Amino acid sequence: MPRRILCPWTNFPVSFNFKMTFSPSQNTTDPTSKNSQNGRYLLLVAIAIIFLIILMITMDVRKDKSRHKFNVIAGNGLWLHGKSSKFHYGIVLDCGSSGTRVFIYYWPDHNGNPEHLLNIQQMIDQDGQPVRMKVRPGISTYEDKPQNASNYIYPLLRHAANHIPKSKHSETPLYILATAGMRLLSKKKQDAIIKNLINGIPLHFDFLFSSTQIEVITGKQEGIYAWITINYVLGRFNHSDAHVHGNSSFAQLRKQTVGSLDMGGASTQITFEVPKSEKLPAHLTTEVNLGCDSHMTIHNYKLYVATFLGYGASTARSRYLDTILTKRNNSVHSHSRVYLDPCLPTDIRIKGTREGMKYRLRGMGNFESCRDKLLPLLNKSEACRSPPCSLNGVHQPQILFNTTEFYGFSEFWYSVNDVLRLKGVYNAQTFDKVSKEFCKTTWPVLYKRFQSRLYPFADEHRFMYQCFKSAWMTSVLHEGFKFPRSFKRLHPTFMIAGKEIQWTLGAILYRTRFLPLREMQVKSKVVSSSYQAWINIGDSGFKIIVFLCSLVVLLSMYVIFTKPRLISPLGRNSPSASGKVISKTPNYPTDFRISL
Repeated sequence: MPRRILCPWTNFPVSFNFKMTFSPSQNTTDPTSKNSQNGRYLLLVAIAIIFLIILMITMDVRKDKSRHKFNVIAGNGLWLHGKSSKFHYGIVLDCGSSGTRVFIYYWPDHNGNPEHLLNIQQMIDQDGQPVRMKVRPGISTYEDKPQNASNYIYPLLRHAANHIPKSKHSETPLYILATAGMRLLSKKKQDAIIKNLINGIPLHFDFLFSSTQIEVITGKQEGIYAWITINYVLGRFNHSDAHVHGNSSFAQLRKQTVGSLDMGGASTQITFEVPKSEKLPAHLTTEVNLGCDSHMTIHNYKLYVATFLGYGASTARSRYLDTILTKRNNSVHSHSRVYLDPCLPTDIRIKGTREGMKYRLRGMGNFESCRDKLLPLLNKSEACRSPPCSLNGVHQPQILFNTTEFYGFSEFWYSVNDVLRLKGVYNAQTFDKVSKEFCKTTWPVLYKRFQSRLYPFADEHRFMYQCFKSAWMTSVLHEGFKFPRSFKRLHPTFMIAGKEIQWTLGAILYRTRFLPLREMQVKSKVVSSSYQAWINIGDSGFKIIVFLCSLVVLLSMYVIFTKPRLISPLGRNSPSASGKVISKTPNYPTDFRISL
């Protein structure tokens, strides 16, 4: 309600009255006050925007630094592995029992954080396919002609040289790692082949190569590399968002790792992490440190690794064939040397020669009978000196099947996928059912399907022996390694997120693990100490900086809203500070009558 002040002046007629009316709703403010208030809001918004921008940039930089993300094909369609490539490269030759394969890997500069591993990727061609090549047979077949080993390897290295920029050849490490096929040779024959490669390769290629980068690796090493590969691809070595794993009071934040199963042509491996307190025989355990600094333990793991030479799919078939040929009751007619084989498809006929003796096999297609005949090959009758044991009397610690995941490679993938075409997690009941159907189907029907290209991932050899390989794989898994038939945490795997799962990736990751430390030592000579401190600040330091920045912003907001006069350009004594208009009337002696 308006308030009216009547001032009857005593020195003037009564009819002359000066009236002043004040209404709160009609108060006018000084324009400078409005500008001051608007300025406060604009300043607040500016501070908030600047803070958010800095925060986003900082987090984005750290994200990019911690894990480089890049595509094989650049956004403008340019091939990333051209002359101007900024990547580093590495080559691994997998000299297996049935053939030799070449794998090419590349990686960007390390981010400088000693807790992070190199970001190694397999090279992919311009069609999006992994760059690889295989030659047959295995290099071990050159045991009697080692002088030809370099010529045997040449096409693989030429393939690699054509994909890696020429300017990078001299700094590209080459690793030649032979597995079970070469292990079966005598030391003298191994050395002869290796010597030829050491002398012959530098004559044609200028890769970074020395005698320390070629070797016949043990089955234990192969199992470790396979375990490293699957856990690296699954991100189990990225510990930033992990939980406490381990029984020790000093346990670090780490993700739980997975176990690996690998069945090749000549050997089989099983590898999984065990607690630090687990007591194991020295030949079945190893400590693996993937960090570039051996004093850091965040990437230190204790593993159980067991390898079984002679228990691969091909060597197992050879041992099984010996048992057939030495038992006359398997022969239809002893003089005809025709032997019945329950591990071959029904009515298939196979001819062969064994130690100078010719033989013929006829398939019976009985999956259950096949598995029964394979049980003696597991050698479970061998004395178990340190129970519990798996194959051949070898100790195997208890596995927590309810919480541990396993990934199966090589034969564990080929048997499930290439012919039986089963997808997803391994299911023992489903696998047995499909295998029985395949085995009892007559060979003419199966072969007609094969010729119709219904099995594009299988060659004729695999198709012929799939019945045996299915039986052998399940026998090793359930009867040997004691995996329960109800186990639903086994993942047969060949590729994950477009990445091929091969032990060669784990090999190059492990063998180049000290490269980041060398890079950091070089950079420390040219990078200022303050910048280096920021690079290596770590997650804890980064969180402290974000907290302090947030605190500054909150204090600024508090000052702006609760103490506006502290930032007012007019100050406390400004006439407009009160927000009211003051009437300057003469100070005449009078009395006032105020009516409301």
